[in-house]
Amino acid sequence: MILDRFKVDGQVAVITGAGRGIGAASAVALAEAGADVVISARHSSQLAEVAAQVEAVGRRALVVKADLSVLEQTAGLAQAAYDEFGRLDVIVNNVGGTMPLPFLDTDEDFLVEAFRFNVATAHALTRAAVPLMLTGDDPGGAIVNISSVIGRVSGRGYAAYGTAKAALTHWTRLVSKDLAPLIRVNAIGTGSIMTSALDYVASDEAVMTELAEKTTMQRVGEVEDIAAAVVYLASRAGSFLTGKVVEVDGGLDIPNLDFKLPDLGPVR
Repeated sequence: MILDRFKVDGQVAVITGAGRGIGAASAVALAEAGADVVISARHSSQLAEVAAQVEAVGRRALVVKADLSVLEQTAGLAQAAYDEFGRLDVIVNNVGGTMPLPFLDTDEDFLVEAFRFNVATAHALTRAAVPLMLTGDDPGGAIVNISSVIGRVSGRGYAAYGTAKAALTHWTRLVSKDLAPLIRVNAIGTGSIMTSALDYVASDEAVMTELAEKTTMQRVGEVEDIAAAVVYLASRAGSFLTGKVVEVDGGLDIPNLDFKLPDLGPVR
Protein backbone atom coordinates (compact mmCIF):
# COMPACT_ATOMS: atom_id res chain seq x y z
CA MET A 1 0.00 0.00 0.00
CA ILE A 2 1.18 3.51 -0.77
CA LEU A 3 0.55 4.62 2.81
CA ASP A 4 3.20 2.13 3.97
CA ARG A 5 5.81 4.33 2.32
CA PHE A 6 5.05 7.06 4.86
CA LYS A 7 5.90 4.81 7.81
CA VAL A 8 9.17 4.97 9.69
CA ASP A 9 8.61 1.92 11.88
CA GLY A 10 11.47 1.19 14.25
CA GLN A 11 13.53 4.18 13.17
CA VAL A 12 15.06 6.77 15.50
CA ALA A 13 14.79 10.51 14.93
CA VAL A 14 16.41 13.52 16.58
CA ILE A 15 14.40 16.73 16.54
CA THR A 16 15.88 20.02 17.74
CA GLY A 17 13.77 22.83 19.12
CA ALA A 18 11.15 20.21 19.95
CA GLY A 19 9.55 21.78 22.99
CA ARG A 20 6.82 23.50 21.01
CA GLY A 21 5.70 24.59 17.56
CA ILE A 22 7.08 22.89 14.47
CA GLY A 23 9.59 20.81 16.41
CA ALA A 24 6.98 19.40 18.80
CA ALA A 25 4.52 18.68 15.97
CA SER A 26 7.26 16.97 13.95
CA ALA A 27 8.26 14.77 16.89
CA VAL A 28 4.68 13.64 17.45
CA ALA A 29 4.10 13.10 13.73
CA LEU A 30 7.23 10.95 13.39
CA ALA A 31 6.15 8.96 16.44
CA GLU A 32 2.72 8.42 14.90
CA ALA A 33 4.54 7.16 11.78
CA GLY A 34 6.46 4.64 13.90
CA ALA A 35 9.69 6.29 15.11
CA ASP A 36 11.22 6.64 18.53
CA VAL A 37 12.44 10.19 19.06
CA VAL A 38 15.06 12.25 20.83
CA ILE A 39 13.63 15.66 21.59
CA SER A 40 15.65 18.61 22.78
CA ALA A 41 15.05 22.21 23.78
CA ARG A 42 15.82 24.54 26.67
CA HIS A 43 12.66 23.99 28.71
CA SER A 44 12.16 20.58 30.28
CA SER A 45 8.49 21.21 31.13
CA GLN A 46 7.65 21.68 27.45
CA LEU A 47 9.65 18.61 26.48
CA ALA A 48 7.81 16.53 29.08
CA GLU A 49 4.49 17.43 27.45
CA VAL A 50 5.78 16.44 24.03
CA ALA A 51 7.22 13.18 25.41
CA ALA A 52 3.83 12.33 26.86
CA GLN A 53 2.22 12.78 23.44
CA VAL A 54 4.87 10.55 21.87
CA GLU A 55 4.37 7.85 24.47
CA ALA A 56 0.60 8.07 24.04
CA VAL A 57 0.98 6.73 20.49
CA GLY A 58 3.15 3.86 21.69
CA ARG A 59 6.65 5.14 20.93
CA ARG A 60 9.59 6.09 23.13
CA ALA A 61 10.92 9.58 23.72
CA LEU A 62 14.31 10.54 25.11
CA VAL A 63 14.23 14.04 26.56
CA VAL A 64 17.49 15.99 26.43
CA LYS A 65 17.35 19.46 27.91
CA ALA A 66 20.04 21.54 26.20
CA ASP A 67 20.99 25.01 25.09
CA LEU A 68 21.05 24.38 21.36
CA SER A 69 22.89 27.62 20.67
CA VAL A 70 25.90 25.79 22.11
CA LEU A 71 27.17 23.71 19.21
CA GLU A 72 28.70 21.01 21.38
CA GLN A 73 25.36 20.37 23.05
CA THR A 74 23.58 20.23 19.71
CA ALA A 75 26.13 17.81 18.25
CA GLY A 76 25.87 15.62 21.36
CA LEU A 77 22.26 14.74 20.55
CA ALA A 78 23.43 12.30 17.88
CA GLN A 79 25.42 10.18 20.31
CA ALA A 80 22.64 10.42 22.90
CA ALA A 81 20.23 8.92 20.39
CA TYR A 82 22.59 6.13 19.44
CA ASP A 83 23.42 5.29 23.05
CA GLU A 84 19.75 5.11 24.00
CA PHE A 85 18.27 3.36 20.96
CA GLY A 86 21.23 1.71 19.21
CA ARG A 87 20.61 3.42 15.87
CA LEU A 88 20.00 6.80 14.25
CA ASP A 89 17.99 7.35 11.08
CA VAL A 90 16.48 10.83 10.91
CA ILE A 91 17.64 14.32 11.87
CA VAL A 92 15.24 17.25 11.89
CA ASN A 93 17.26 20.46 12.15
CA ASN A 94 14.47 22.68 13.38
CA VAL A 95 16.13 24.98 15.90
CA GLY A 96 16.72 28.46 14.54
CA GLY A 97 15.17 31.86 14.14
CA THR A 98 16.27 35.49 14.33
CA MET A 99 14.26 38.60 15.11
CA PRO A 100 13.88 41.14 12.28
CA LEU A 101 15.83 44.35 12.71
CA PRO A 102 16.45 47.53 10.74
CA PHE A 103 19.62 47.26 8.71
CA LEU A 104 21.58 49.83 10.70
CA ASP A 105 20.72 47.97 13.91
CA THR A 106 21.97 44.69 12.44
CA ASP A 107 25.55 44.70 13.60
CA GLU A 108 28.14 42.12 12.68
CA ASP A 109 27.74 40.15 15.90
CA PHE A 110 24.00 39.82 15.29
CA LEU A 111 24.64 38.56 11.76
CA VAL A 112 27.22 36.03 12.96
CA GLU A 113 24.83 34.79 15.65
CA ALA A 114 22.08 34.34 13.06
CA PHE A 115 24.39 32.10 11.03
CA ARG A 116 25.45 30.21 14.14
CA PHE A 117 21.90 29.50 15.28
CA ASN A 118 20.39 28.72 11.89
CA VAL A 119 23.26 27.11 9.97
CA ALA A 120 26.08 26.02 12.28
CA THR A 121 23.68 24.11 14.54
CA ALA A 122 22.48 22.06 11.57
CA HIS A 123 26.05 21.46 10.44
CA ALA A 124 27.23 20.39 13.90
CA LEU A 125 24.41 17.91 14.48
CA THR A 126 24.51 16.48 10.97
CA ARG A 127 28.28 16.07 11.06
CA ALA A 128 28.03 14.19 14.36
CA ALA A 129 25.10 12.09 13.13
CA VAL A 130 26.41 10.88 9.77
CA PRO A 131 28.93 8.29 11.04
CA LEU A 132 26.26 6.84 13.32
CA MET A 133 23.66 6.75 10.55
CA LEU A 134 26.08 4.76 8.39
CA THR A 135 26.64 2.00 10.94
CA GLY A 136 24.76 -1.28 11.26
CA ASP A 137 23.03 -3.53 8.77
CA ASP A 138 20.81 -0.81 7.30
CA PRO A 139 23.02 2.25 6.80
CA GLY A 140 21.52 5.53 5.65
CA GLY A 141 18.77 7.92 6.59
CA ALA A 142 17.37 11.38 6.08
CA ILE A 143 18.22 14.92 7.13
CA VAL A 144 15.38 17.46 7.12
CA ASN A 145 16.24 21.14 7.56
CA ILE A 146 13.58 23.68 8.51
CA SER A 147 14.26 26.77 6.40
CA SER A 148 11.99 29.67 5.46
CA VAL A 149 10.39 31.45 2.54
CA ILE A 150 12.44 34.48 3.66
CA GLY A 151 15.48 32.62 2.37
CA ARG A 152 14.24 33.20 -1.20
CA VAL A 153 12.09 36.36 -1.13
CA SER A 154 13.01 39.91 -0.17
CA GLY A 155 11.59 42.01 2.64
CA ARG A 156 12.70 44.78 4.95
CA GLY A 157 14.26 43.82 8.26
CA TYR A 158 15.35 40.32 7.27
CA ALA A 159 19.02 40.92 6.44
CA ALA A 160 20.22 38.51 9.14
CA TYR A 161 17.40 35.97 9.24
CA GLY A 162 16.81 35.80 5.51
CA THR A 163 20.48 35.51 4.66
CA ALA A 164 20.98 32.77 7.25
CA LYS A 165 17.99 30.81 5.95
CA ALA A 166 19.21 31.21 2.38
CA ALA A 167 22.54 29.82 3.53
CA LEU A 168 20.79 26.88 5.20
CA THR A 169 18.88 26.19 2.00
CA HIS A 170 22.03 26.14 -0.13
CA TRP A 171 23.87 24.16 2.57
CA THR A 172 21.12 21.58 2.07
CA ARG A 173 21.87 21.36 -1.64
CA LEU A 174 25.62 21.16 -1.15
CA VAL A 175 25.59 18.56 1.62
CA SER A 176 23.12 16.40 -0.30
CA LYS A 177 25.88 15.83 -2.86
CA ASP A 178 28.38 14.85 -0.17
CA LEU A 179 26.08 12.34 1.53
CA ALA A 180 24.30 10.73 -1.44
CA PRO A 181 23.14 8.12 -2.05
CA LEU A 182 22.80 6.65 1.46
CA ILE A 183 21.70 9.80 3.27
CA ARG A 184 19.17 12.16 1.76
CA VAL A 185 19.27 15.87 2.69
CA ASN A 186 16.27 18.10 2.05
CA ALA A 187 14.75 21.27 3.43
CA ILE A 188 11.32 22.74 4.02
CA GLY A 189 10.80 26.38 3.14
CA THR A 190 8.12 27.42 5.62
CA GLY A 191 5.76 30.33 5.27
CA SER A 192 3.95 32.05 8.13
CA ILE A 193 3.17 29.27 10.58
CA MET A 194 1.13 29.75 13.76
CA THR A 195 3.90 29.21 16.32
CA SER A 196 5.27 31.23 19.21
CA ALA A 197 7.18 33.29 16.65
CA LEU A 198 3.86 34.92 15.78
CA ASP A 199 2.70 35.37 19.37
CA TYR A 200 3.51 39.06 19.24
CA VAL A 201 0.99 39.62 16.44
CA ALA A 202 -1.51 36.83 17.15
CA SER A 203 -3.67 39.05 19.32
CA ASP A 204 -3.90 41.72 16.62
CA GLU A 205 -6.83 40.70 14.44
CA ALA A 206 -5.95 43.21 11.73
CA VAL A 207 -2.41 41.89 11.40
CA MET A 208 -3.56 38.28 11.33
CA THR A 209 -6.10 39.15 8.65
CA GLU A 210 -3.34 40.83 6.62
CA LEU A 211 -1.13 37.74 6.98
CA ALA A 212 -3.89 35.53 5.60
CA GLU A 213 -4.96 37.89 2.81
CA LYS A 214 -1.39 38.24 1.52
CA THR A 215 -1.00 34.45 1.42
CA THR A 216 -2.23 32.73 -1.73
CA MET A 217 -3.98 30.03 0.30
CA GLN A 218 -5.71 32.75 2.35
CA ARG A 219 -4.68 31.42 5.73
CA VAL A 220 -1.78 31.20 8.13
CA GLY A 221 -0.13 27.80 8.21
CA GLU A 222 -0.47 25.25 11.00
CA VAL A 223 2.41 23.31 12.53
CA GLU A 224 0.86 20.11 11.19
CA ASP A 225 1.35 21.42 7.65
CA ILE A 226 5.09 21.35 8.26
CA ALA A 227 5.06 18.13 10.28
CA ALA A 228 3.38 16.32 7.39
CA ALA A 229 6.18 17.44 5.07
CA VAL A 230 8.76 16.27 7.63
CA VAL A 231 7.24 12.78 7.62
CA TYR A 232 7.21 12.76 3.82
CA LEU A 233 10.88 13.71 3.55
CA ALA A 234 11.99 11.38 6.35
CA SER A 235 10.14 8.33 5.06
CA ARG A 236 10.36 6.11 1.98
CA ALA A 237 7.66 8.30 0.45
CA GLY A 238 10.41 10.84 -0.20
CA SER A 239 13.11 8.36 -1.06
CA PHE A 240 13.79 9.86 -4.50
CA LEU A 241 14.29 13.41 -3.22
CA THR A 242 17.58 14.88 -2.12
CA GLY A 243 18.99 18.39 -2.28
CA LYS A 244 15.50 19.82 -2.65
CA VAL A 245 13.43 22.45 -0.88
CA VAL A 246 9.75 21.66 -0.36
CA GLU A 247 8.06 25.05 -0.17
CA VAL A 248 5.26 24.74 2.39
CA ASP A 249 4.48 28.44 2.40
CA GLY A 250 0.89 28.83 1.26
CA GLY A 251 2.03 30.09 -2.14
CA LEU A 252 3.95 33.14 -0.93
CA ASP A 253 5.95 35.13 -3.46
CA ILE A 254 6.56 38.16 -1.22
CA PRO A 255 6.72 38.52 2.58
CA ASN A 256 3.22 38.77 4.06
CA LEU A 257 4.22 40.67 7.19
CA ASP A 258 5.22 44.31 6.78
CA PHE A 259 7.54 45.39 9.56
CA LYS A 260 7.23 49.10 10.25
CA LEU A 261 10.92 49.93 10.00
CA PRO A 262 12.32 53.44 9.79
CA ASP A 263 13.19 54.86 6.39
CA LEU A 264 16.79 55.92 5.85
CA GLY A 265 15.70 59.17 4.25
CA PRO A 266 14.72 60.55 0.85
CA VAL A 267 15.99 58.94 -2.32
CA ARG A 268 18.88 60.89 -3.83
